[in-house]
Amino acid sequence: MSLKLRLLPPLFLLLANPFIADAAGVKQADPNDGAYKMPPPELQAIVDAPRGPNFKLGPQRKTALLIAMPGLPGISEVAQPELKLAGLRINPRTRAASQFEFGVNLTLLDVASGKSRVVEGLPQHPHIADTSWSPDEQWVAFSHWTDSGVELWLLDVKKAHASRLMADKLNAVTSAGFEWNAGSERLFVRLLPLHQPALPSAPFVPTGPNTLETKGGKITQNRTYPDMLKSSADAAVLDWELQTQLGFVTTKGELHRVGPVMTLTKALPSPDGKLILTTQIRRPYSTLLPIDRFAQLIELWDKQGKKVKTVAERPMRERLPTGSDAVQTGPRDFGWRNDKLATLYWLEAQAGGDPEMHVKVHDLLMQQAAPFDSPAQRLMELGWRFSSVQWANDGLALVTESWWKTRDIRTWRLRPGVNDAKPELLFSRKTEDQYANQGNPVVEMNQFGLPALKLSPDDKAIYLAGVGASSEGERPFLDKFDLSSKQAVRLFHSQAPYYEQVVGILNDKGTSIITSRESSDERPNYYVRELGSTEAPRALTNFPNPLPQLKGIKKQQIRYTRADGVELSASLYLPAGYDPKRDGPRPMLMWAYPREYKTADAAGQVTGSAYKYNRISYSSPMVMLARGYTVLDGPSMPIIGEGKREPNDTYLDQLKMDAEAAVDEVVRLGVADRNRIAIGGHSYGAFMTANLLAHTRLFRAGIARSGAYNRTLTPFGFQSEERNFWQAEKVYQDMSPFNFANQIKDPLLLIHGEQDNNTGTFPLQSERMYQALQGLGTVSRLVMLPNESHSYRARESILHMLWEQDRWLETYVKNARSDVGGREDSNR
Repeated sequence: MSLKLRLLPPLFLLLANPFIADAAGVKQADPNDGAYKMPPPELQAIVDAPRGPNFKLGPQRKTALLIAMPGLPGISEVAQPELKLAGLRINPRTRAASQFEFGVNLTLLDVASGKSRVVEGLPQHPHIADTSWSPDEQWVAFSHWTDSGVELWLLDVKKAHASRLMADKLNAVTSAGFEWNAGSERLFVRLLPLHQPALPSAPFVPTGPNTLETKGGKITQNRTYPDMLKSSADAAVLDWELQTQLGFVTTKGELHRVGPVMTLTKALPSPDGKLILTTQIRRPYSTLLPIDRFAQLIELWDKQGKKVKTVAERPMRERLPTGSDAVQTGPRDFGWRNDKLATLYWLEAQAGGDPEMHVKVHDLLMQQAAPFDSPAQRLMELGWRFSSVQWANDGLALVTESWWKTRDIRTWRLRPGVNDAKPELLFSRKTEDQYANQGNPVVEMNQFGLPALKLSPDDKAIYLAGVGASSEGERPFLDKFDLSSKQAVRLFHSQAPYYEQVVGILNDKGTSIITSRESSDERPNYYVRELGSTEAPRALTNFPNPLPQLKGIKKQQIRYTRADGVELSASLYLPAGYDPKRDGPRPMLMWAYPREYKTADAAGQVTGSAYKYNRISYSSPMVMLARGYTVLDGPSMPIIGEGKREPNDTYLDQLKMDAEAAVDEVVRLGVADRNRIAIGGHSYGAFMTANLLAHTRLFRAGIARSGAYNRTLTPFGFQSEERNFWQAEKVYQDMSPFNFANQIKDPLLLIHGEQDNNTGTFPLQSERMYQALQGLGTVSRLVMLPNESHSYRARESILHMLWEQDRWLETYVKNARSDVGGREDSNR
């Protein structure tokens, strides 16, 4: 008796192509399977619309650099070999962090005259990755990617001419690989080693198993990280890629290499350029943790390459306490004060770094000046967890601390050069209360070419710039904040019908500014404003509308209330020429992303502005305006947990209320046909989409991109959830749409990048969700995009994604019967 074996296709072939399951559960390959598809011309035009240049104002505020950006990269570029090691993605050809967007031309813009000059001398096919102004604004350093590595180039601003600065290549795996140091005459560089041995090749035949073992210990909270090391061969490749030698190069191209070759992740020169703070990783490496949690050796070296001292030896951060504010005990986060020649600062966690410990002090801010022969000085005791510090001088630094559990944040004034000076509270609010956001301090380059707080001429005030969230929408502002009275004077406030935000302050008094101004039909352009003057602002740029064919789209900020009284808001977009009263309700695409809050008041705050330019990005839902759909973008989907309640304890109930309120409002406005509304989202929005299809019949179809659907696969927390699976098993199970796949009755399109590098959203999530839907006989489709990550980058991938979305909406929403016949109630 002979057996006939039916061979199944390899798994990678199954996933590389899209499949669709019909209602009978029969899996059918599409015509032309395996080829990228083109969407309708109106969607293709959005993808290929010209992009405006990036604008980078010089530190002296006299010249701006315009960096021309090309269209999307092709799949041939995105599909280049890529190393995935300890959370890093590395281009092995260039020894740099993977990147796919590059500048292709440079232009210098004179702020005073508005005249521009095209830069000469650029390489024949520029791939400009990073740019950096010199403190005196006479030079722009930039990196250029080539087939043989990353080159350092220098632009002479006066001559508007660029040339390669040196032949040696940069190591740009964990940084840009260069920065200005101690003025405008030299750069600090991270270089590839000379005569480095060849990259070790992985053995073809395994030398043994890859094993994991734990010796036990306290409960820890390690999330599911992608791209981890898998073998000793991976560890050897990581070491090789990180091999770096430091150096200094002058603007004349004179290069001086410093010190030995190191397995380097970070290198920070002191502001005076005499010392270098280095961070190297130390074995053994982890196969569960990203590189920033590996054991570290932190040292000081002088500019001659001589080791000065060991600053710290940090063990692997394998077992942290639970909670978002948990940190490793001992010294951490070393850096240089930007306003001193060579003064180190760092943090020291108290109470074992455990946020559950009820103590008065959770962090210490410390400092120590060169030559480091005096005891370290305690600058400040922090009751919460350190967030940031911004330096000005010995009389002023701003220290911000926050506490995740309560969503509290506060900023203190510190006098770092005054002994026994007590910190002075300046600002305090809830992180989710954007109406109370005072704005961010404006910074400028100091004498060392490093960012420092911008002060008023009398040193008594700082400047604050913010988006100006309010019940009427965002209105950006610029304030002058008096440090003694703690009162702010408003210097500038964006006015309708424009959305205008401050880009830079041109003079010491803060009376002359550069802004970026836009309106719903006018793309952002740059202007010079003289505050207090009656003259109209002077235009610096005149970038044309890249999509004139879509001019006339109507945007409206709408407000409505969900069943329990929480106020919600959204941005409603209507196609050009569409009149709801005349034309009646249209098919709608609703696109959302849930967020957690601790208070209903914060959840009800308005975001966005009706006066922002109608950016029709290829990744946004607004593309469907070109196909006649109405769009509701960013409808509030708050999940609230007040007091000691956790938001996710009532996730589903609140999510359904959010969705019902949004649907009821757009139907009331007459802009959407209740029976032809699709719901969609990306990442956590995809998770939301699957849940809404599983627990309501509000939507005719769903689009879920790069999502996670089974929370047992992220057992140590997700999004803002701090509890692990075993502490909140019911919450994890109830929130997992995979568990309720049998309740999904409306068509669901799943799209995922095959190389997703986002924590928690492994491609397996979409694969298993599709397998469940296919087996249950639900109309569904899985599209796995080759070589794509959490967000999609290649032109072919983007065009195909739009083809999939358009086809799905045309088939299951626009051309679906308006009456729902036997559809069930809106809730289950």
